[in-house]
Amino acid sequence: MIEEEKSLIFKSKEKIRIDLYLTQQELRPSRSQIRNLIAQDKIKVNGNPVKPSYILKNGDTINLALPENIELKIKAEVIPIDIIYEDEYLVVVNKPADMIVHPAGKILSGTLVNALLFHCRDSLSGISGVIRPGIVHRLDKNTSGLMVVAKNDFAHLDLSKQIKEHQVTKKYLTLVHGNLKDDSGIIDAPIGRSLKNRKKMAVTVEGKSREAVTQFKILKRFSGYTLIEATLRTGRTHQIRVHLAFIGHPIVGDQLYGRKRQGLNINRQALHSYVLGFVHPESKKYMEFSAPLPQDMQKLIDCLEGEEK
Repeated sequence: MIEEEKSLIFKSKEKIRIDLYLTQQELRPSRSQIRNLIAQDKIKVNGNPVKPSYILKNGDTINLALPENIELKIKAEVIPIDIIYEDEYLVVVNKPADMIVHPAGKILSGTLVNALLFHCRDSLSGISGVIRPGIVHRLDKNTSGLMVVAKNDFAHLDLSKQIKEHQVTKKYLTLVHGNLKDDSGIIDAPIGRSLKNRKKMAVTVEGKSREAVTQFKILKRFSGYTLIEATLRTGRTHQIRVHLAFIGHPIVGDQLYGRKRQGLNINRQALHSYVLGFVHPESKKYMEFSAPLPQDMQKLIDCLEGEEK
């Protein structure tokens, strides 16, 4: 296998793990791939093998032997997408519930990226690589709603910084099982990979859990169900789904964290990103967008309201 030799010098007094630091650099491998390379002694510090948890020191020399880059050809596809806003820096889209954000594994078509490649042509940020051009953040396949996509590297870096520093407004509408006791509240519980099921996330203080905070507000109560607005204060994987299940009110239709017997007819988790706000990278003006409930969730609400009349 052909390998590309790279060398980096760490110049900072910041305490940071080597796997996390390398993920933040403009390199091809993901964090999991970086860990695999470390395990194979393809990444060394000052000529010595290290662990992924190694804390870098100012002046450390990092040597990398990266595998040959096999460029995947992701095709532009004529797929209708709901554009909420667009300019030369970014595009805000309303993603449908059945669409994967970017190609992964054997799925190389039918994704939001395939649609964006056709719509935006060559104007997408290249920071996230061939597979995820322009993608600053993601939504689960079966979560609908608003996303912002970067059309150049300047916008990508600025938006990524806002997300990292929790400066982006993200509000969701969701229908959950049961009636919450309080009209509003905050769920502050760390989230990490489940030790029982690696496909799931869980509230846990074990392993590599990270701070996770979700704020919620009751919008309407029904018999056995509650419509709530959930606001993300952090952005962990499956955060809203995990937090609501943790407090005993899983999202209706959630096959991974919810109940086996749902009682309502919907083919996905009833979760919709309906408000997205951020500071525009170029104008520095705050912009906020909203997207109405999709048809399947609105149908559920109409059904529940009809039962109460």
